[in-house]
Order: sequence, then C-alpha cells, then structure tokens
Amino acid sequence: MRKGEPVSVVSIVIPVYNQVHYTKLCLESLLSTLDEHVEVLVLDNASSDGTAGYLAAVSCIRAIVNSDNLGCAGAWNQGVRETDSEWVVILNNDVIVSPGWLDGLLAVAERAGFDVVSPAIREGEFNYDIVAYGAEYCERMKDVLRRGVADGICFMVRRHVFETVGLFDEKFRIGQFEDADFFRRVRNAGFRIGTTGNSFIHHFGSVTQKAMKKNMQERPYVAENRAYFRAKWKLTWWRRLLERRWRKLRELAWRSQERLLHGHTLKEKWIDGSLRYY
Repeated sequence: MRKGEPVSVVSIVIPVYNQVHYTKLCLESLLSTLDEHVEVLVLDNASSDGTAGYLAAVSCIRAIVNSDNLGCAGAWNQGVRETDSEWVVILNNDVIVSPGWLDGLLAVAERAGFDVVSPAIREGEFNYDIVAYGAEYCERMKDVLRRGVADGICFMVRRHVFETVGLFDEKFRIGQFEDADFFRRVRNAGFRIGTTGNSFIHHFGSVTQKAMKKNMQERPYVAENRAYFRAKWKLTWWRRLLERRWRKLRELAWRSQERLLHGHTLKEKWIDGSLRYY
C-alpha cells in the first residue's frame, strides 16, 4: 500500500510471468467484481511478451515490474510486504472469477473461523457461462466445507498468519511446493484452514508452469523442490505412503458426499469432453 492511501480490507496479489492473454482475462473478470476497499497488486516477474505495457495501461491496479524472475514464492512475499490489509488473497493469473467470489470467501472465513480459505474451483476448458454456473453452483454448495485443506491456485490469508508463521519459503525455486509447505506450517501453528463452496472460480490449469517447462532450459526445479520439501518435512517413503492413502480416502469421502447431496464437488475438471469430480 502506498503511503497516504487508506488501508484496504483485502489485497489481491497476482504474480505473472508472460501469458499476457490470461492476465487480461483474469483482470477483466476480477475488476468487474471488486469495490474500492480492495487493492489489486500485480507482480510482473520480468515478462517479455508485453505484459508490463499492458499493466501500465490498466487503471485501478498497482503493478510492480521486476527486472528478474523472483519465482512464485518470491513474488508472493513481495506482494505481502507491499500491502498492509487485514486479508491477502494469493491468486494465479490463469483464473477467471465469478461474481461474489470474494464476498463469499470473507463470509465463510467469518462464519467458520478460517484463517486461510480457498474457493471451489473448476479447471480446464472455459466452455460455460461462469455467471450463471457460478450462481447455481454457490446456491447448492454454499454450506459445503472441506476443513484442513486449501489450494495454491487461490487462497485468502489473514495477515496475522504471516506474522506468526512467516512468509513463503523462497528456497522453493520458480514454483511448486511453496504452497504445500506454507499450508503445513499454518496447520502446525494451530490456524484453521479450509475450502468453501460459497465462492467459485475457473482455473485454466497451470498455464505459466506448462509454458516454462516447454520453453525454458532450466534445471529440473520441480524435482529439486520436491526433494527439498521431503527433506524439510522428513517425509520418508512410508510416511508419504500413509499420507497419500489418508488423503485419497478423505477426498473420496468428500466428493462422494458432495455429489450425492449437492450434485457438485468442491473441485471439478473438464477432461476429454466431460466434467470430472475430485
């Protein structure tokens, strides 16, 4: 937040690296849903596709153009430090939001006592009317919660959480596992974390990560991050197996109950011409 400006209730932090087409779609949908109490901060990680010029022309946002790619964790930390709002939303740029998505997150955070909360997400091809679909979805799913889990695609964090557990670990290079690491620290500190059906967004699906894997001659940062994550949390083969089995059983129970009772799940994905439930 710049000096002299009123403190926002919510700051939305969006790191970007190229993919200006998706950034445009994201900001167009985002700005149509927000009021003056919300700050939008975009961190451009040294894009080379005209992203900086586009951001300079967009009113109602603040953009910081980095000369180097700080990576996902680095840009997230930059965004948290540059804002002073009560809540910080970390948002991917390959996302389209539905009307009321932010109010839905805030309402559930208050009602359920969450310190970190994510919306419901549909992934894949954007082949539907998100306004109508999102309204119908949230009407059915507004009271559905998955406690103990959040999603790195979009999550809202109470600032006090950062003050207690610290920022994102920048030892995770470029991207991958920095969100899982943060969520573990949050849970271990006793904060409440969850996902709600009272807020709905669309995610195209790791657009930046896929482009980087295809075009960059980088060291295998995903494998390096995975190894660092496992070592940091002492995740032996047996512990990973037990956690994976527990996670799959829990997800099966969640999606079975959600589909039976509401006709939707908190994570849906369009694959090969049909909608799958997770």
